Amino acid sequence: MKITDLTAAERRIWRAFPRGERVKFRDTDERAVRAEVIQSLLLGNVSEDGKIAALRLEGAHISGRLNLAYAIIDQPISLRACRFEYPPTFYGAQVRQLNLSRSYLPELDAPTIRVAGVLRITGCRIPGPVKLGGAKISGALFADRANLGDEHSSDQGQNAVLQLNHATIGDDLSAEGLVTHGQVRLVGATISGAVNFEKASLSNPGHTALKAENLTVGSNLVAKSIQVDGRVNLRGSKIPGKLDLDYARLSNPGGVAFRASSCTVGELWLREAMPIVGEVNLRRSQFSLISVAPEIWPDRVKLNGLSYGAIIPPLPASRRLELLEREHDYVPHAYEQLTAAYRRIGDDAAARAVQLAKQRRHRKTLSWYAKVWGYMQDATVGYGFRPTRAMAWLLALMLFGTVVYGFHHPSPVEPVKGPDFNSAVYTLDLLLPIIDFGQEKAFTPHGPYQWLAYLLIAAGWILATTVVAGITRIVSRQ
Repeated sequence: MKITDLTAAERRIWRAFPRGERVKFRDTDERAVRAEVIQSLLLGNVSEDGKIAALRLEGAHISGRLNLAYAIIDQPISLRACRFEYPPTFYGAQVRQLNLSRSYLPELDAPTIRVAGVLRITGCRIPGPVKLGGAKISGALFADRANLGDEHSSDQGQNAVLQLNHATIGDDLSAEGLVTHGQVRLVGATISGAVNFEKASLSNPGHTALKAENLTVGSNLVAKSIQVDGRVNLRGSKIPGKLDLDYARLSNPGGVAFRASSCTVGELWLREAMPIVGEVNLRRSQFSLISVAPEIWPDRVKLNGLSYGAIIPPLPASRRLELLEREHDYVPHAYEQLTAAYRRIGDDAAARAVQLAKQRRHRKTLSWYAKVWGYMQDATVGYGFRPTRAMAWLLALMLFGTVVYGFHHPSPVEPVKGPDFNSAVYTLDLLLPIIDFGQEKAFTPHGPYQWLAYLLIAAGWILATTVVAGITRIVSRQ
């Protein structure tokens, strides 16, 4: 291409490119630039001695198709606040740096692109998909305040407006204030630094808004004040630092709002978030810390296999147990995890309350006769986690029997040889089946007092077995 074939606007670019100078078009300027002119410059390897060539445009209107598929481009590319007539293609290209900030693009076709530095789509308006699947970006990817997708599209559902599946980013993914209408896809992506979705708005009602299965993050995933209309799916992700959802609003009515199953995460934060609308699935995940108030959880949760080191803020066991009751099935592991969390902070009373709640939940799964026995254990000593109840029952039965047999002495078996009758010791002999004071064998009650003796013996066996169970649990906890 010869310079004589160029328009005035294109000649400005042609002269500035070898020197790496910026060309900024104002509203009053002729801003139309043909895509083939840009291609000729980038593929022609033009430079001046002592200068570093670079394409640095601002405010240009680029007509025609900019096709740089598989190109190897040594010069940095900056096309800020430009308007593209057709989607630019960087499929399989190798570029030093690419800056498309504040530009309008119908879509961006750049799967498997290789960027030696930073890729910027900050503030871009892109109604079509941003295809970056398999991309390798040595630096950071900036998508702050970008607006992706078409909110009026009828086939928005499963369409991925930001495709970063299996991409590799050597630094951060910054998407603060990102607005999307469709799916953001980060399946299998590896991001060496942090991920920032703070104040982002992801909308894909009834479908997956953020699909990030098997995502690997080097430090934190920060999504403070994020608003998501649709499903968040982080299944199998690895986030060694924080998964920060403070002040977030997650909503997917009638479906799963937040899925973080089989994840390994340092800390999960949902402080002052809006109550989650939709189901939460945390099955088989591992967290070192969870910071969530009970009122944030929805009515449907899945917690089987969830493990964590600590849970904050510190609250009474009754507040935390509400969440465990929302699991449809009885999940003993969930109760054991909460018990362990309370024991780690030294709150043994709360740990016992959780274990008692576990036994009561388990009772619902038993046969009717096992339920009867469970109710008896619960009423007497709280399955061994309320041992003071046994003392109260024993004292009450002891007092009752002492008074009754004090007024109505049972007949002696051997009037001459037998010991003197003592109503208190006689009652204690009936209640404690293992210890023998000689009173029970020496005296025989009749009529209703004989039935009372049977009742005391049966109550003694029940109390003895439950007390032993309680002592066993206490010893095992020690």
